[in-house]
Amino acid sequence: MAQDLQLERFDLECETNNRTHQTDEMGCRRLVVRRGQPFTISLYFISRGYQEGVDEIALKAETGPCPFEESGTKARMILSDSIQEKAWSATVASNNGTHLTLSLCSPPDARIGRYSLTMEASMGYQGTSFRLGEFILLFNPWCPGDAVFMDNEDMRSEYVVTQHGQIFQGTKDYIYSIPWNFGQFEDGILDACLQLLDKNPKFLKDANRDCSRRNDPAYIGRIMTAMVNCNDEDNGVLYGRWDDNYGDGISPMAWIGSVDILRRWTRYGCQAVRYGQCWVFAALACTVLRCLGIPTRVVTNYNSAHDTNSNLIIEQFLDENGKRQQRYKDMIWTFHCWVESWMTRPDLTENYDGWQVLDPTPQEKSEGVYCCGPAPVKAIKEGDLSVKYDVPFIFAEVNADVIYYIQQDDGSTKKSIHTSQVGKFISTKSVGRDGREDITNNYKYPEGSEEERNVFEKANNQNKLLQKEDNGVSINIKVSEGMNKGCDFDVFFVISNNTPEERLCRLMLCARTVNYSGVLGTECGKKDLLNVTLPAHGDKKVPLRILYEKYGNCLTQDNLIKLVALLYEYESKDIILGVREIYVKNPDIKVRILGEPIQKRKLVAEITIKNPLTQPISDCKFTMEGAGLTEGQQCKQIDGCIGPGEDAKVRVDFFPQQSGLRKLVVDFESNKLKGVKGYRNVIIAPMTK
Repeated sequence: MAQDLQLERFDLECETNNRTHQTDEMGCRRLVVRRGQPFTISLYFISRGYQEGVDEIALKAETGPCPFEESGTKARMILSDSIQEKAWSATVASNNGTHLTLSLCSPPDARIGRYSLTMEASMGYQGTSFRLGEFILLFNPWCPGDAVFMDNEDMRSEYVVTQHGQIFQGTKDYIYSIPWNFGQFEDGILDACLQLLDKNPKFLKDANRDCSRRNDPAYIGRIMTAMVNCNDEDNGVLYGRWDDNYGDGISPMAWIGSVDILRRWTRYGCQAVRYGQCWVFAALACTVLRCLGIPTRVVTNYNSAHDTNSNLIIEQFLDENGKRQQRYKDMIWTFHCWVESWMTRPDLTENYDGWQVLDPTPQEKSEGVYCCGPAPVKAIKEGDLSVKYDVPFIFAEVNADVIYYIQQDDGSTKKSIHTSQVGKFISTKSVGRDGREDITNNYKYPEGSEEERNVFEKANNQNKLLQKEDNGVSINIKVSEGMNKGCDFDVFFVISNNTPEERLCRLMLCARTVNYSGVLGTECGKKDLLNVTLPAHGDKKVPLRILYEKYGNCLTQDNLIKLVALLYEYESKDIILGVREIYVKNPDIKVRILGEPIQKRKLVAEITIKNPLTQPISDCKFTMEGAGLTEGQQCKQIDGCIGPGEDAKVRVDFFPQQSGLRKLVVDFESNKLKGVKGYRNVIIAPMTK
């Protein structure tokens, strides 16, 4: 009688499997595969090999603390003739003596996460069990049956595989980008993402139910938007702060990547990392979701409305000098960042597949938790506010009206309605290059179109349908070149009178520092002209000088100044309002690569920034990182002061571990210049064997 099969050793073929499953940049020390795609394992037996018809081999895959077949967290695979498309299955790939190669495959809707794999071998009634270790299962955008399938290879490369990107900031009139190291394949990041799943309150309350729902990218996305912030005291990653007081942590402007944030979170026992703001929350969510296999991109919305009472109106109260009064919490953010993730939505009755908005920045609660989405971009564009999740809030962010109530000296108020101020130049990084793609048309029909009117009727946004009164006078704020930090510069208020009559007015101009979430700071420029005559069908151009000595010490790290013009017409008593935010530009960081960029060979980067200020700067520090380029972050401190017009310069050595296009991201901090960003794309040649 033949003896039982005895397993000598096994090989999960990590290097081969990880390469074919697009996870090899996570390393080859463990098996990381994607659902709906076969992978191979090798079994080596003692004395004799597997005999079909004599031996029975079954494989068991389990995930979660309490696996059940009914929950989809446990599967038993008996060797079959072929791989099945919609169930866990295993088949013999080759049988060579005592070496047996098996091909295994999960269904395209399998639960993602960490799995244990066990082999059961029996002959007749006898049986033995062998533990084959662990593997990690991810979503699979390459698999047509997966809910996150994306059929464009360039887009898959950008939104799943690429570990660096650009995040757009500034103002609608001056859009610039900062580089970001997403680093979703860097050491420890996958473990941090899985830990986030196991720390979420739904798992802690009912682990079986939570794990059973981990096949759904919409569920995973919603969980992760809640866990990226810590506002629900749920072991979340990032603590949000917007008041410029970051002494007990790290300023949101200083971050250049997600890797250091997630490593800090795991290193310090899942304590919240201080501090984040919207682009940091969004970038971190992008890292987590890409790591798990969900195609994701960071999106920036300019003039983004924060509607706290769901009336699709942002109400702003100004005093007679144009300063905002804190009567309501409604705000207009200069820009706001969220992410879009690509997935099907079988939970919805209509076809709302495709890009879904997920917003991890803690603004308003959704079902009692600080999370937002997934909200179909299609539903936002069509004004279908009943679609889950959180479509009305996001619809308002890109479509709300703005009403300014301007208080007069006598206590009365005048109203100024702006119906097209919100939701401008919605932007994301272009596929395959560092440029900007404008995706506003994904969210909105063109201003004034019949389709736009139909959407607002459907959304019951009656205020948007009101015709704006036009008294023939308008204000246009223009800026000059060279609005650089450390410099004085001019801004210009152009008043146009489009009527056949001369107008006599009072013109009040004011400039105040402001942060990107709309909170006003110190006044840094003002002009009050009591008698301004506007000629019939004519223009008048009024300059306002902005002095560095006025704005330098009160500018927030956002580098933003808000300009307000109030034009009082004496005869009609009308008030015309003009508003614009301007960005004061930081100096450029120059990055020079010395040497030939070859994988696993030393490279040197020379990094330089010129002090543009009229006074010395001190406490100068460069921080550098890049996925596949550096081993984590590298910091270089400069002793002493850097005088006006002088260069701060450092050299840093690094050893690229991965070939291909990489991005070295740099941040510069000092006592007077903060959050200055730079980068350099580097193409690393494969090492020669």
